[in-house]
Amino acid sequence: MSEGLVTVSYIGATILFILTLGGLSNQETARRGNLYGMIGMAIAIIATVFGPEVTSNVHLIIIMMLIGGTIGIVLAKKVEMTQMPELVAILHSLVGLAAVLVGYVNFMDETISFPTEVEKTIHEVEIYIGILIGAVTFSGSIIAFGKLSGKIGGNPLMLPARHWLNLGLLIAAIYFGYDFVHQGHIDGGNALMPLMIMTCIALLFGIHMVMAIGGADMPVVVSMLNSYSGWAASATGFMLGNDLLIVVGALVGSSGAILSYIMCRAMNRNFISVIAGGFGTDSSSAGSSDAGEDQGEVISVETDDVAGLLLDAKEVMIIPGYGMAVAQAQHTVHEITQVLREKGVNVRFGIHPVAGRMPGHMNVLLAEAKVPYDIVFEMEEINDDFPNIDVSMIIGANDIVNPSALDDPNSPIAGMPVLECWKGKTTIVMKRGMATGYAGVQNPLFFKENTRMFFGDAKQRLDEVLKELL
Repeated sequence: MSEGLVTVSYIGATILFILTLGGLSNQETARRGNLYGMIGMAIAIIATVFGPEVTSNVHLIIIMMLIGGTIGIVLAKKVEMTQMPELVAILHSLVGLAAVLVGYVNFMDETISFPTEVEKTIHEVEIYIGILIGAVTFSGSIIAFGKLSGKIGGNPLMLPARHWLNLGLLIAAIYFGYDFVHQGHIDGGNALMPLMIMTCIALLFGIHMVMAIGGADMPVVVSMLNSYSGWAASATGFMLGNDLLIVVGALVGSSGAILSYIMCRAMNRNFISVIAGGFGTDSSSAGSSDAGEDQGEVISVETDDVAGLLLDAKEVMIIPGYGMAVAQAQHTVHEITQVLREKGVNVRFGIHPVAGRMPGHMNVLLAEAKVPYDIVFEMEEINDDFPNIDVSMIIGANDIVNPSALDDPNSPIAGMPVLECWKGKTTIVMKRGMATGYAGVQNPLFFKENTRMFFGDAKQRLDEVLKELL
């Protein structure tokens, strides 16, 4: 493939990637956006592998691509929707690891030469930054995977003077960056040593950064790591001199940063603190959870009570959470919605920005169940409507409907905007038991006079409600 054809292919792929981002910004066009992305990536891969830059081992590259693609297809078919956040996190880690490995290979490639010292210095800085961002992304994503999968606890790790620790790691990374470039220009200098030390520092920073973030804020972490993986890819593009990789990495990095910023605004978090890994719970409030505190008696209801409340209502708000995803209850929820709407009940869905464990998790589930897009609303669109709601039905959500976020300044989720369902006439909360949410704090909503607890597996209990409604 000629260089001109590769350039045209790269331009076409870039346009498709931009259309992908535009498509993914809206539920109705998301499928089309995904299709654009797949076509663009296929064009980019073919143009790169068969372009003039790849002069040897093409067959080996194709074999490895087939092996990797096969593994990806097999794993993707096995992954449940509830495991999507973990999958996204682990894929981010692979991007970071790739940036680190490419950086080291590029550094040790003795065939690369530069006509001037300035160009050599620029290339060394590109290598250093690529490995730095890649290592942070890799270790941070591994910790995020552990938290999302439950292998690591959701409570934030609050080390003494943690902000000073982060600052110290940053200063050390800058110092070893200078040493790396300096050693590279000295005959007999060992530039590998500062590079390896920096890699260890970056790995530690990624671990500490995500460990310091509480469970309720993990969806923001996913989008933040998505941004980091994009910048790592972009830095790799500079290392390899690949324009498309630079552009695509910048698109992913900037879109991930914008999404993180939007989510931070929705959660009343500070964007700069997100980047520093210090948002969420501060040291004074860590561990102040009232998870074990007895706040009174709850009022439980059975299937016929729930069906009666729904049939008597004129306005119903359904608030889905991670529990709905675990139970795979979204299809039954859709059927209940259809039945109620046929009976003249106005049913709407309220989606919190961090419902589930990754951005858009609930929207994807509802779209999978074919819930109409026009009755699905974001939190800021419907929060003022709750005083007019007859029945709010919480399906497996906890922290996103917790009044202590507004009432308790010492709560780990203090300041986070929540869906204020308790302002309606009746709230039905579906849960397996009285366990706390991902943030590890008790929910006063459960004990309010207008709250009814509907215990059991969401799918099973909703199937029972559907039979009653029919």
